[in-house]
Amino acid sequence: MNLAMVLDMVVGGMPDRVLIGDRETGMTAVDLRSRALAGAERLREAGARRLVYLGPNGPAFPVALFAATYADVPFLPLNFRLGEQQLAEVMGRQDTPFVVTDTPDRVVATAAAGISGTEEFLALPATDGTSTAAETVDPDSPAVLLMTSGTTAAPKSAVLRHRNLTAYLFGSVEFGSVPDTDATLVSVPPYHIAAVANALSNLYAGRRVVHLDRFTPGGWLDVVERQHVTHAMVVPTMLARIVTELRERGAEGPRSLKSLSYGGARIAPEVIEEALRLFPGTGFVNAYGLTETASSIAVLGPDDHREAAAGTTPEVRARLGSVGRALPSVEVEVRDDEGRACPAGVVGDIVVRGPQVAGEYLEAGSLLRDGGWFPTRDRGYLDAEGYLFVRGRADDTIIRGGENIAPAEIEDVLGSHPAVRECVVAGVPDVEWGQRIGAFVLLRPGVRAEAEELRTWVRDRLRSSKTPDHVLFVEEFPTTPTGKVLRRDLVGLVRENGPVSA
Repeated sequence: MNLAMVLDMVVGGMPDRVLIGDRETGMTAVDLRSRALAGAERLREAGARRLVYLGPNGPAFPVALFAATYADVPFLPLNFRLGEQQLAEVMGRQDTPFVVTDTPDRVVATAAAGISGTEEFLALPATDGTSTAAETVDPDSPAVLLMTSGTTAAPKSAVLRHRNLTAYLFGSVEFGSVPDTDATLVSVPPYHIAAVANALSNLYAGRRVVHLDRFTPGGWLDVVERQHVTHAMVVPTMLARIVTELRERGAEGPRSLKSLSYGGARIAPEVIEEALRLFPGTGFVNAYGLTETASSIAVLGPDDHREAAAGTTPEVRARLGSVGRALPSVEVEVRDDEGRACPAGVVGDIVVRGPQVAGEYLEAGSLLRDGGWFPTRDRGYLDAEGYLFVRGRADDTIIRGGENIAPAEIEDVLGSHPAVRECVVAGVPDVEWGQRIGAFVLLRPGVRAEAEELRTWVRDRLRSSKTPDHVLFVEEFPTTPTGKVLRRDLVGLVRENGPVSA
C-alpha cells in the first residue's frame, strides 16, 4: 500500500465530499487529487527529487503532500521559524528539491529545482488526468521526511516510508466512517508528525479538515464555534491556554466538540481535570507517539479519562497521568538495563515494534534492534492493566553524585503542592556533583510560595538527595513550537539568578 492508493480510495468512495477548508467553499476529494496531480506534473517538469514545504497550515499542505506522492518523491515539511543559517544548512542537505513556500525570498533559487509560492502552487491548472502511482509507487520508498526537533543537537531527518504511514492508518482508522457533518481543527505545525497523521487519518475517515495557522486560545475557540468543529488536536501548552481562556470567560467549551486529542509532552493533572470539567460533553484522548513511529502508538481514550477522574482508588486515579494502552497493531515493552522486561510498576526504557514503526534516519540509518524493536529513549513503566506511564526522556535523567534521578518523580511531588501550577525539573551542571537538581516553578495566579518551602515539601516526601538544589520561579516555560519544554534554556537561568531564587 502507498499514499496514492489512499487518496484514490477516497476519491472513489466519496468524490464530492468537502474535505479541506470551509464547508461551502472548500476542496472536495476530487479537487484535492486534481490539484495534487497538477503539482506532481510541475515536480516532474522541474526534475525535482524532493518536495520541501516551507509554509503555513492551510490547504497547500495536503496538496503538496499528495503532489509529492504522485510524483514519487519524498515530502519534507520544514519549520518556517528556522533561522537563516539553520535553513541554509538543512536545504544544503536536500537532493534537487522543489520548494513550496510563502516566503520565496528565503530560498536561494540556485539551490532548488524550482520554487513556488503556496498560492501559486494551489492555482496550478487542475487536471482531470489519471495516475498509475497507486500501482507503481513502491511501498518501501520514503514518503515523508521529518526533521527531529534538534533541541540538543543538529536535527536529523526521520524517514517514514509509505508502508509505515499506511500501517498506522489502516491500524487506527476506519475508511469513510464519519458523517459529512464532522470537521476537525488542525492547529499543530505542518512540520510535526501530528499534522501529517491528521491529514491522512481525517481524509481516510472522510472528515473535513479546517486549518488554523496561528494559534491563540480565543481564536481557536472562535474557529471551533464558527466551523462547527467536532474534533481537534492540540499540544498540552495549547490546552492549558484554552482552559485559562474559558475560565476567564466564565464559559464552557463549545458544544459541537465531540473529541479533543492532546499529546506531545507532559500535562499537569490539574489542567486535564479542569478541561474535563469545562468540556463536559467532549471525549478526551491522550495520544502518545513519536515521529519515528508514524504517530500514535498508545492512547488513553475518553472512557479512560472519565473513569480515572472519578476513580476511587489511587491506581485508577493515577491513570489520568498515563498515556493509555498500546494500539492493537503495535507492541510496547518496558525493559531494564540488561534488556529484560520490567515487572509492572518498575521504571525502565520504553521500546516499541510494529509495522508502523520506522526508527530510521537519513543520516544514521535504521536504529531498530533485533526483533524489530525501536528504543524510544523515553523512560516509563506499565501498570498491572497495561497502562503506560511516561516518566521523561532518558537524556533528561539527572546524575547527581553517581545517583540516577528521574525528573518526573520530583515534578510529581512538586506539582502536588497547592501553590504550584506547573513545574519542570532538570539537571544543572556542577563541578562537585556532576549535576545538581534545578526546579523551575510556575505558580498559580495570585498565590505565593517561598523556595525553601518547596524544597522542604520535596524533602519531606522524597529522599534528601532528591531535594532541589535550585528553585526558580518563572512566568512561563520556554518551548519548541511543538510544545516541548526547552530544559537547557531553563538551566541557563540558574547561572543568571544564582544558586536559589525566590
